[in-house]
Amino acid sequence: MSGLDRATQQLLRVPAGYARVVLALVAFYLMPCCPWPAVCCYLLSALLDAFDGHAARALGQATKFGAMMDMLTDRCATMCLLVNLSLLYPSYTFLFQLSMCLDIASHWLHLHSSTIKGSASHKTIDLSGNPVLRVYYTSKPVLFVMCAGNELFFCLLYLLHHIQEPAAWLNWLLGLCGTICLLKSGISLLHLVTASQNMAALDAAEREKADKKQ
Repeated sequence: MSGLDRATQQLLRVPAGYARVVLALVAFYLMPCCPWPAVCCYLLSALLDAFDGHAARALGQATKFGAMMDMLTDRCATMCLLVNLSLLYPSYTFLFQLSMCLDIASHWLHLHSSTIKGSASHKTIDLSGNPVLRVYYTSKPVLFVMCAGNELFFCLLYLLHHIQEPAAWLNWLLGLCGTICLLKSGISLLHLVTASQNMAALDAAEREKADKKQ
């Protein structure tokens, strides 16, 4: 890549990120007709997220673009799956819409407040801040279980619509993942409130600084 400019080289240093996008797009295309291949592509795209970041940091190839691409892929993939679930379960459309709004709003506002405060990543938080978010972001097992359980719950909802007589263990797993999904929604709400407070604190600090100059 010696003939390419530095910016282009950075764009090419996230092959796993592009693979995630391709797998997600394939999953979206297959969702109306092929549930099992669609779920396999969707979950494989999600699993890559659990490993590509660690691999990039271990190899010294972590980039801001790669981190942003991962977060956008996560948000877009979950949102598109929820759109499909709204078609399959129309009576629950409002709940799926609430889930989408909470997911997008909490992550966007948290990312924006983190960027303004100068954090290198949206996953970098002040360790003196909210204890729940501190555990959520600093404990890799907790973060993995929450994210995996949330995605698996939505995937199971999608699959169970296409299975006439699901096994009992699938319903049990759905209940377990549903509980995790509710917990993660609570964390997202806390996320949104905390990020809003951070933004308000930044606004107050800027206003106080401006008043002192006058």
